[in-house]
Amino acid sequence: MRTRWLFLALVAMFFGAVGGAILAPQPAGAVSKEMIELQQQVGQLLQGQQDLRSAMDSNDATLRTLVQQSLDSINRFSGEMSSVQKTMQEVQANTGSRIDTMAQQTQGLSDNLQDVQARVGKLSQQLTDVQNLLQSLDAKLSGGAPTATTGGAEPLSGNLAPPSGSSSASADTLYQNALRDYNTGKYDLARQEFADYIKMFPSNDLASNAQFYLGEVSYAQGDYRGAIEAYDVVLMNYPNSFKLGASLLKKGLAELELGMKASGTRDLREVVRRFPNSDDARRAQAKLRELGAAPAHPAPH
Repeated sequence: MRTRWLFLALVAMFFGAVGGAILAPQPAGAVSKEMIELQQQVGQLLQGQQDLRSAMDSNDATLRTLVQQSLDSINRFSGEMSSVQKTMQEVQANTGSRIDTMAQQTQGLSDNLQDVQARVGKLSQQLTDVQNLLQSLDAKLSGGAPTATTGGAEPLSGNLAPPSGSSSASADTLYQNALRDYNTGKYDLARQEFADYIKMFPSNDLASNAQFYLGEVSYAQGDYRGAIEAYDVVLMNYPNSFKLGASLLKKGLAELELGMKASGTRDLREVVRRFPNSDDARRAQAKLRELGAAPAHPAPH
């Protein structure tokens, strides 16, 4: 804009000078010289305007190129961020799946350990029974108990056979089969086997574990209401179960899956309060932090 006004001003000066030269009587040589100088100045001004326009066009093209390069970089960066975000989501999903698998395997190992402990206790009791039987036989023999009569051999009184272990073996086999089928994803079969175990051996040490796994099967199949019902049976009917903490934890997680945030959070806090320093309490605390809920505190001693 300023260049245009300058150009118009010079043109006006030029015509003014020409008009003055025409109106004022001046020597012909002086007028010719001024006309040449004005023409040179106008030519320089026109050339300057052209150079300025060329420079502006060049700068505009450069600026457009830089803007386009910036947009391309932003779009490329956005695409890379989307890819990274997708990768992170996949890693988190895989990590969560692996953690769940590890927790399930650890749970299975824990149950196997409890099963072994129960078997050791039963074997110890059977060994004690056999030792008592042998001591009783030794006492009878050393006391001179008659071993034969004219009517033939007199049978010894008392139960000479050790307690039968067939029922225990059947219970152990059924439980191990159910646990194996659960760990390999055969949930429907495992559900039937755990239910049979509870029905056939309701007073066995691992009956509460079988009930807990009925809840785990429902949880794995997405039946969270059924899982809550199964966990509640453990909490109400088996007060001395090894699975109390795990049942309360999984009940809270199932409630959260159903959108029952208040009751789910309350049950997770109860896990920390009742079972401090346990793996179940640590998992409950981690979930509470994930939910942004206030941390729970163990019950005072």
